[in-house]
Amino acid sequence: MSRIDADILQGGKLLPLVEDFYTIQGEGFHSGKPAYFIRLGGCDVGCKWCDAKFTWDARKFPPVEVEEIIARASSYEAQAIVITGGEPLLYPLGLLTKGLKEKGLEIFLETSGTSPLSGEFDWVCLSPKRQKAPLDEVCAVASELKVIVESAEDFAWAEECAARVGEECLLYLQPEWSRYEAVIGEVVEYAKAHPRWNVSVQVHKFMHIP
Repeated sequence: MSRIDADILQGGKLLPLVEDFYTIQGEGFHSGKPAYFIRLGGCDVGCKWCDAKFTWDARKFPPVEVEEIIARASSYEAQAIVITGGEPLLYPLGLLTKGLKEKGLEIFLETSGTSPLSGEFDWVCLSPKRQKAPLDEVCAVASELKVIVESAEDFAWAEECAARVGEECLLYLQPEWSRYEAVIGEVVEYAKAHPRWNVSVQVHKFMHIP
């Protein structure tokens, strides 16, 4: 679960790009929205059920010039950009988000919140993990809290995280995909009993798209 040394990245002029692609956002508040994804390599959390384990070792992904990433993203019809990982906040994102903003694009961040904030975002989706809790500064700016539910024990973790975000932050419970059939019933019933929570499902997997 490595990251690229900051000196190599030249203050964010280069970033370890895993992949970038235009698709439909499949999770959370913006589910169903066309969006261009920028996925960066490296992770400091390492969830056993992660569906992007191939991103964890950032050394596998040679750094790419930010100008190239911005040019590709702005060449599509997408109006929204999702910066994800791995864990994107491992890297300085200011130059990337500034360039995307100059193209008139909305910028959404998906993060576990374990590293300090950098960059400018229109929407921050915080998906905290029990094994490494998020920083207060990320909780404070979260637009959306999305807690992955693997078992009923995760509801207590969800409430613990909900107590740390702002009043305007939207709350989502999302079944872990490999446990979907086992936990979806409990997730639905919990949300019905605690209606400030919404249910998020990974609709892109049902649609068989990235």
